[in-house]
Amino acid sequence: MENCDKYMKVALKEAQKAFEKEEIPVGAIIVKDGKVIAKAHNSKETSKNACGHAEILAIEKACKKLNSWRLLNCEMYVTLEPCPMCAGALINSRISKVYIGTDDEKTGACGSKLNLLEDYKFNHNVQVQKYILKEECSRNIEKIF
Repeated sequence: MENCDKYMKVALKEAQKAFEKEEIPVGAIIVKDGKVIAKAHNSKETSKNACGHAEILAIEKACKKLNSWRLLNCEMYVTLEPCPMCAGALINSRISKVYIGTDDEKTGACGSKLNLLEDYKFNHNVQVQKYILKEECSRNIEKIF
């Protein structure tokens, strides 16, 4: 659990960057073989792009870094539960596991509203572990409301 906290703290730093840009404060990182290979935060407002979610941007960076769309043996740490678009991207990119800080009661697709990662049979399964630094991640989101 020690490494989970360490990596989620990196994702929280990304979320803070989003907050400072007046974005929804979500941060995501991707780890492979114990090393952070991609970091991102929400940028929908600044990029004027509906796909500017932290998870999507982190996946894009990791794919570029690994020169592959298959992110095999990679794990994502994200401060807020992924939406359906991001949960689908986790499946499609072959991420092995996602660590989630806190639930998203509005659009969460990993158990809050629906569970794309566990309730359906796809060609790839993504393991889920929730509530890594839950209090810190929850407080982070509460700053905007």
